[in-house]
Amino acid sequence: MYEFDWSVVLDAEMWLRAAGVTIAYAFVTAVVGLLLGVVLGLVLVARIPVLNIIVNLYIHVFRCTPLLVQIVWFFYALPMVTGYTLPDWFAAGLGLTLYMAAFAAEIFRAGVISIEKGQWEASTVLGFGYFTKMRYIILPQATRRMIPPIVSQTILQLKNTSLLSVVAVPDIMYAAGGLTMSTYRPLEVYTFAALLYLVILTPVTLLANRFEIKH
Repeated sequence: MYEFDWSVVLDAEMWLRAAGVTIAYAFVTAVVGLLLGVVLGLVLVARIPVLNIIVNLYIHVFRCTPLLVQIVWFFYALPMVTGYTLPDWFAAGLGLTLYMAAFAAEIFRAGVISIEKGQWEASTVLGFGYFTKMRYIILPQATRRMIPPIVSQTILQLKNTSLLSVVAVPDIMYAAGGLTMSTYRPLEVYTFAALLYLVILTPVTLLANRFEIKH
């Protein structure tokens, strides 16, 4: 019978530091990725031929390749290709940010085009310009429909930070891997890591659910 030894995970300072890194990467990459996704989504909605091709290709590449491969490529291959050595923290988060942006762009595009055709036609008849129409009529309605998928993608983004451990970002999974190697207790360590993710994500999920209900 396996005997659990939870004393191996009793290092509060290490776990707090790792959780801080995880939350920081998740927050920054989600916010920047979302903002970039809005810009890309506006390009898609505007239907500018050349830019549309470029943005659609970008989205296709990032949605159809594994995030792990993207992170490794930006961390190791990009400096080799460009000749410039990026800061480790920046290179590690770049893949996560661009991945978030690709999905956010599609969420934004889907939210905008989901607005009934009559709304577009009515605003045109009233003489509204494109930006006025988007700001006062289309986006307020579309935003309500975007909230659930954006919330889901943001929560997924926090879990995706676990992949950063492969490029030595000292997040929760990296700390868990190091502790497992020193204690040979993977069951206790990774169970505790899972509980830590649960503790972080539960209040975020509850707040997001309340926000969705209000909107």
